[in-house]
Amino acid sequence: MLPRLRQRLDEKFTPHWNKEWGGKCILHGRHPGTDSIRLDGNDYLNISGHPSIVGAQIENLRCNNDSVIQSGAFLLNGHPSRQLETSLAQWIGKEDGFVCQSGYSANVGLLQAIADEDTPVYLDTLAHTSLWEGARAARAPAHPFRHNDPTHLSRMITRHGPGVVVVDSVYSTTGALCPLVDMVEVAEQHGCTILVDESHSLGTHGPLGAGLCAELGLVDRVHFITASLAKAFAGRAGFFTVPADLRYYVLHHSYPNIFSSCLLPHEIAGLTATLEVIKSSDESRRRLRLNTLRLRSNLPDLGYPIHQGSQQIISLEAGTESDTMALRDRLEERQIFGAIFCAPATSRNRAMVRLTLNAGLTESELDQIESAAREIAPIVKPWDWPIARRARAAQI
Repeated sequence: MLPRLRQRLDEKFTPHWNKEWGGKCILHGRHPGTDSIRLDGNDYLNISGHPSIVGAQIENLRCNNDSVIQSGAFLLNGHPSRQLETSLAQWIGKEDGFVCQSGYSANVGLLQAIADEDTPVYLDTLAHTSLWEGARAARAPAHPFRHNDPTHLSRMITRHGPGVVVVDSVYSTTGALCPLVDMVEVAEQHGCTILVDESHSLGTHGPLGAGLCAELGLVDRVHFITASLAKAFAGRAGFFTVPADLRYYVLHHSYPNIFSSCLLPHEIAGLTATLEVIKSSDESRRRLRLNTLRLRSNLPDLGYPIHQGSQQIISLEAGTESDTMALRDRLEERQIFGAIFCAPATSRNRAMVRLTLNAGLTESELDQIESAAREIAPIVKPWDWPIARRARAAQI
């Protein structure tokens, strides 16, 4: 092992592992059972195992024996992957797009192609890590602006000049909704390009699930839309839109697309079927909103400070990692399984248990979630969490 790596391991990781985490991985708790309520995934519309999707995958596996696995850069216009890209772009309301291996590679590959060392990139402080890494891959100067603060964004652009504005439509740690109209107006006023990551709103928001930009009538004013297809699509892929006249430029400058193999044929078939399922899932979107409204209305009455967000992602921000592990353990004892988010996914000492809701939650399961939250409140004392204290201080 290189001495510098050994030094980092000995000085930073191992003491943290032993002291803060108690000698075990912070992310790994109990094994969920058949009676557990899983709030640790991203299948918002509860479509995993949908017969149309599974059927399309099985049919492709049975019948498709002439495919060649190669870089996506080599795929011709008649390839099913190109047909999926066209269908996704038309659904969102854009000219063209790229399907790639993940939402992470979509964000890195797009920003790498559209920014460079002379292009300022303005990122919301809670923007997904893949967007920050995209700016790094482009060697672009990255300028953070305060979360959901278009006024601060405007000041930053005035100081550093026009560039690329980067926001999430729904933020993945808190479920906060971006003030997209205001952000787009600031970008336009300063002559900027704007990129919106719709990973947590594509499928769940907008007409036929086409996303928050479509819901707000902003598609024509937003230059690029990206998304992970591992959320509402419950698959393994990413997508980003491009204007038609940029297609071949991006094709030759987006490294994740050039240097990674394309999706497998049965994955493309499954995603193609998933798109049609999502378009017809208005009832699931309605149920997801109702489930979200119920828990977001009732958890604050039990003392939980979840004021940062409004959408289907609920953050229980206990603060320290040890307190967050205790919260996770108390929930899992009652068969409620969320996911721990901590640094580097969050700021240090802002660790949380993230609960992601879905359309398939039943009334009895929602009752059980609320009952567990009520029962453990005197143990974990959410009213004493740092986020709760900060909220009270802000009201004084």
